[in-house]
Amino acid sequence: MRVNRKVTVLVLLLFMLGVVAGCGSGTEKSADKEAAKETILVGVNVELSGTVASYGSNARDGVLLAIEQINAEGGVLGKNLEAVVRDCKSAADEAMSVSAGLVDEGIIAQIGPLTSGDVAGSTPVMMEKKVPLIAPAATAVNVTVDEKTGETRDYIFRVCFIDPFQGTLMAQFATDELGAETAAIFKDTSSDYAKGLAEYFKKTFEEKGGKIVAEEGFVKGDRDFRATLTKIRGTAPDFIYVPGYYEEVAPLIKQARDLGITAPMGGGDGWDSPDMVAVAGAEALNNTYFTNHYSSQDNDPKVVSFVEAFKAKYDREPDAFCALGYDAVQILVQAIKDAGDTNPEKIKDALANIKNFEGVTGKMTIDEQHNPVKAGVIIEFKDGQQVMRTRIQP
Repeated sequence: MRVNRKVTVLVLLLFMLGVVAGCGSGTEKSADKEAAKETILVGVNVELSGTVASYGSNARDGVLLAIEQINAEGGVLGKNLEAVVRDCKSAADEAMSVSAGLVDEGIIAQIGPLTSGDVAGSTPVMMEKKVPLIAPAATAVNVTVDEKTGETRDYIFRVCFIDPFQGTLMAQFATDELGAETAAIFKDTSSDYAKGLAEYFKKTFEEKGGKIVAEEGFVKGDRDFRATLTKIRGTAPDFIYVPGYYEEVAPLIKQARDLGITAPMGGGDGWDSPDMVAVAGAEALNNTYFTNHYSSQDNDPKVVSFVEAFKAKYDREPDAFCALGYDAVQILVQAIKDAGDTNPEKIKDALANIKNFEGVTGKMTIDEQHNPVKAGVIIEFKDGQQVMRTRIQP
């Protein structure tokens, strides 16, 4: 069949235009990839909504302050850090989904989530994709160690101390500083975090000669604790240990004081929230204490500088979650510098070898289970204000 010459020319022209267009598309894609290489993407997978939104929001603010300061000083390896912030909604399954999305976006490491349960949601993704996760405040032992095998999770790290340390600290404080000989434990039985604190508090308290006169429990979402508190009141304990999160602890303490319970009460870093005072009331919180990672009242120059910078940016006092988010970024940057590379595998190896890192929450060395060896502080509530009571070395 004879083909019209004009048609043949037209087909050839269209073909050539298609080739040119195709090449142009490839060039644009390459340009996009090159532009992405100009920044170092850091995933921030935190609880911005849901039950522990104050933890995630505060940690995020600490992260963003750290990144802002690092970029202002020239960045890392000649590149700026860029935070890719996502909300895991205080849910483990959402944390997993968020991590998968962040990895697809090309992050070199992930900061967060905050709670041990939400980190557990992210862990399978980070381990499979071989991208480091730095947990600012997940204190359960099994965050970095597989309970079944006893092996350290290669890509999971943290900058906070662990539950055994917290429980031990409070038991030592209750006996040595407050002179408690008997104690009651009223824990959140729906939380591995709270159960871990309770276990080690009991172990240390009894080792020091104390007696546990009552053990009771509540679950996430409870708001009426009067019946159980009445039972505890009948045992007349010298001290009441309440490991749990602020949402339940704040109304629990208020109801305890309303029932005439005057014994000192203590807990863990899950108490660190402005909502404690808003819900429990300043007077009810007098004679209560909690273990924490740092105090904004610390006179250490590094802490003072951080607090001033945070106040200048956000116009409020930074709590421990702000400081831990800040430290998570700083230790990541140290690892990138030590590795001399942004390859996640090399960053992982560098994180495992961090020694004597000077953070806002203290000097830390990462041990073989990816936990920081560091000091802790006891915070006391006085008329609605958090006051640093003492610092205890590991």
